[in-house]
Amino acid sequence: MSEHVAVDSGMTVEQWAALPEDEPGELVDGRLVEEEVPDLVHEAVVMFIAISLQNWLGERGFAFASGAKYALGPGRGRMPDVSVFFAPRGLPRRGAVRQAPDLVVEVLSPTPRDHRRDRVDKLTDYARFGVRFYWLIDPDARTIEILELTEGRYTHMLDAGEGKLDDVPGCEGLSLNLDALWARLDRLGADGNG
Repeated sequence: MSEHVAVDSGMTVEQWAALPEDEPGELVDGRLVEEEVPDLVHEAVVMFIAISLQNWLGERGFAFASGAKYALGPGRGRMPDVSVFFAPRGLPRRGAVRQAPDLVVEVLSPTPRDHRRDRVDKLTDYARFGVRFYWLIDPDARTIEILELTEGRYTHMLDAGEGKLDDVPGCEGLSLNLDALWARLDRLGADGNG
């Protein structure tokens, strides 16, 4: 099963975690694989969601944006778009995180291979790792899917495309304004360099 073109092989989680921050890629079966190249739409969604979650958490937890490395197992490491810990539990300052976050967010990119990676490969990885909530946000379709881990499998808890979500599964008191998120994306220019 190949997600992307491999750019290295035989790498350990420790070697992967020690790579410079500007070295892209996730670790899949001991191989460093390329990630999608984030664009401004992707980054705007990541920032909106990370800020919303951190504001909701306040001092009781942490929301991290793209770049945090998670050691899911031997030869397997992922870098979710947003990861959230509802309560601090002695997280490491540096290196790969070996504790499952409570919530992970992936922003879907427009390519089919990236959709497969987020909907199949990462879904399986995060379930095995024990991530309780998995959010998939599709900026092109303007949808959010919230899944919860139950008995080792994810089940859909919420699918939405518009409005203000005041009853977000697992996040009591969080208000997520999807209309404001999509309006923010509309403020970006057209595709291309024009």
